[in-house]
Amino acid sequence: MILITLVHHGKSHTFDMQPDATVSDLATQIQDSLGVPVDKQKLMVSKMPMLKAPFGARPIAEIENKKITLLGPTNAELVNLAEASEKASAREKHLEEARRNASKLTSRYGSSNRPRNTPEDSQYTFQTLRPLPNLPRPERSLAFLQRLKADRGIRAAMRAHKFSVGLLTEMDPLSYIESSHEGTTRILGLNRNKGEVIELRLRTDAYDGYRDYKMIRNTLCHELAHNVHGPHDRKFWDLCHQIEREVAKWGQEHTLGGGDAYQPSEEIAYDHGGWTGGEFVLGGGGSSSLAADTAAGTALSRREIIAKAAEERLKKEKEKQADP
Repeated sequence: MILITLVHHGKSHTFDMQPDATVSDLATQIQDSLGVPVDKQKLMVSKMPMLKAPFGARPIAEIENKKITLLGPTNAELVNLAEASEKASAREKHLEEARRNASKLTSRYGSSNRPRNTPEDSQYTFQTLRPLPNLPRPERSLAFLQRLKADRGIRAAMRAHKFSVGLLTEMDPLSYIESSHEGTTRILGLNRNKGEVIELRLRTDAYDGYRDYKMIRNTLCHELAHNVHGPHDRKFWDLCHQIEREVAKWGQEHTLGGGDAYQPSEEIAYDHGGWTGGEFVLGGGGSSSLAADTAAGTALSRREIIAKAAEERLKKEKEKQADP
């Protein structure tokens, strides 16, 4: 017999497999034992590409004695997500009715600068929104993602720069946390393959709370800039600040009494550069460095310096882990 041990949702599970079994046989056992449908399963195996359905006739012996992480929702979680999606849709319908009523009042008392829906709105947007179904109350996360998608400033910026993102989703609060003698750095967002997937850290570390909306929206502006530029170089920061200004401008124009002038936020590092590859691997996205920018006389803000330092620290840690 061959023993295959894998981790799913933080719990370890062991399966007894025949020597001539295949990965497809393992997927069937996972479905019967854990309730994760075969077509939803993804296996992250150390030193191998990610395995996903259809698994084919790959021998089970190829993944013996390897670290395996199973990704995929259970049937129960899929049902909960469907129910959450229905509730979120009902809430969105209610909000849409409220917006229409507000529009009627606006037409009575004066015109509005609200951006009208155009064919570009369906093209330059987030094509799919997806919360993590294994976390508490996914319907709240879905509503948060819908609010970001409907944000007037975000919509205007995506149209202006012709940004289209395949999937906007939330990040697990316990993922991408780096601790060192300097303290703890929490990655607030990730952009995979220049807009294929954007992850945002919506929740607090305790799972039961959500971070400030404006901070998350700024994180989204940052990740949208990675649709064009991977590394945190001067071109990236110029575009990032431009998007932030455009988004903030919409908020000010639609706030009674005006608003505070735009200031680039000084939060912790948003990410470590563009996220590339099919296996969810963090990427540096270029050869620029903090020292190189300094030597070239490029002026960096405190926020940019923090981001670059975090990026280089992670790169060094990955190099150390790669050394035999």
